[in-house]
Amino acid sequence: MYGLTRATTTLIAAGVAGLLIWFATQINADHLGGFWAVYGLIAGAGLVMALSQLLGGWTKWGWPRVSGAFLLLAFVPIAIVSLWIVLAVEPGNGWFHRHVLTWSGDLHIRGLVDDLTAYVSVFAFGIGLVFGYSFDTTGPRRDVVEPATTARRRGLFGRRRDVVTTDDGVVDADAPVTRDPSTSDGEVPADDRDQIVTR
Repeated sequence: MYGLTRATTTLIAAGVAGLLIWFATQINADHLGGFWAVYGLIAGAGLVMALSQLLGGWTKWGWPRVSGAFLLLAFVPIAIVSLWIVLAVEPGNGWFHRHVLTWSGDLHIRGLVDDLTAYVSVFAFGIGLVFGYSFDTTGPRRDVVEPATTARRRGLFGRRRDVVTTDDGVVDADAPVTRDPSTSDGEVPADDRDQIVTR
């Protein structure tokens, strides 16, 4: 069932992601608002694909949480590089667009940036995908069970034996009902020795 659930959620998420990408094709990206709407939808498609693995039980269910270490060490650097490429192809002459191109020239990476702008959709999709990977689950909630207690009782012929009982005082039927009277060094405890009567 685990594999079936994960496969089903992945298939549904792929359909939703495809629908989001199709919506993006219906928007005119020549103006600033349309541009960010298009690449926002593509990033949303990546996020849907990542969350499908979380919802599909990839991390064995549980409450979702954000992994701070993953967010800082993986998502932030990837988001900066990807947004750099996206801003490089932003239409118009906005402040970020101009400065990204200027800084790229100063860092001598303008040629690399120009080459990568042909795949700007991949970078937008990757932003959403990696952000979705920053979510994890705490795992299923488990109730804490108190350990069974051990009581000492007198057995047949006056010998002591250990009895394992549960929290409600019922004797555990699966636990051993006798114990070896000898200690680790082979001596028999004084209480369990046969009494010798002399006349």
